[in-house]
Amino acid sequence: MEHLPAVLTREESEAAVARIDAHLAAHGFTFWAVEVPGVLPFAGFVGLVVPKFDAHFTPCVEIGWRLAREHWGKGYAVEAARVALRAAFGPLGLREVVSLTVPGNVRSRRVMERLGMLHAPADDFDHPLLPEGHRLRRHVLYRIAREEWPELQREASP
Repeated sequence: MEHLPAVLTREESEAAVARIDAHLAAHGFTFWAVEVPGVLPFAGFVGLVVPKFDAHFTPCVEIGWRLAREHWGKGYAVEAARVALRAAFGPLGLREVVSLTVPGNVRSRRVMERLGMLHAPADDFDHPLLPEGHRLRRHVLYRIAREEWPELQREASP
């Protein structure tokens, strides 16, 4: 939770689940539970969402992840995010996907880079849902266009 504003209460967690369900109903995609069959029933979540704030890059679709600390560094976020990008650039027909985090979230930034996402400092922004002066207000933005996604480039190669 170092890079998030606060730990959620039980009620806030239940409200978040309701928002995820509503997002799925509205858009046909959302966050997915991450499990490792036969090993781990729930490690966290990864998926695609439409942000509910205005910024210079919205409207857009964001890819995001949140895994329990004990499951970091095992490749689960990258593997699940690749599945989400396959859905984004395949059946959903998206042209671009973004991801955002605070500058100090090195682990998430590495996931973004492993996915082939690119960071342009001119895209960095102050998150409009966090108050002025909040330690997490500044965010970096990574992007990947369909034609830049390494997996599609490998598929197109002879």
